Amino acid sequence: MNIEYKINNPISTHQFIELLNESTLGERRPVTDLECMKGVINNSNLMVTAWEGSQLVGIARSVTDFHYACYLSDLAVHKDFQKAGIGKRLQTITQEQLGPRCKLILIAAPAANSYYEKIGFSNNPRCWLLERDQEIN
Repeated sequence: MNIEYKINNPISTHQFIELLNESTLGERRPVTDLECMKGVINNSNLMVTAWEGSQLVGIARSVTDFHYACYLSDLAVHKDFQKAGIGKRLQTITQEQLGPRCKLILIAAPAANSYYEKIGFSNNPRCWLLERDQEIN
């Protein structure tokens, strides 16, 4: 396996959706809403991708100010390439792009909690969520 990692290499909406579906992350993303998925890609300001030849096999997609906070919104690795260290390498490269005080923040899928703890993340119970159809009181 010869994996090449790229920073902010353009990807198509189709490539992104295909990877999400092949990683199981597609189950928790609006992959049938093409306009939303296009916006997700176009408005991310840090994307680290993993490629085998011309095939996108992994992505760490983030929104960040590069100095204080980096929200790692999507970490996906194609199911045929999982357990090969690709996800960990994507996160390491993401962190290398950030300033010395910048925190890496993510919301884990329930099944991934033990993975993030194992690689050094600490759990923070202070996350709050407001769905789009909910109003601020």
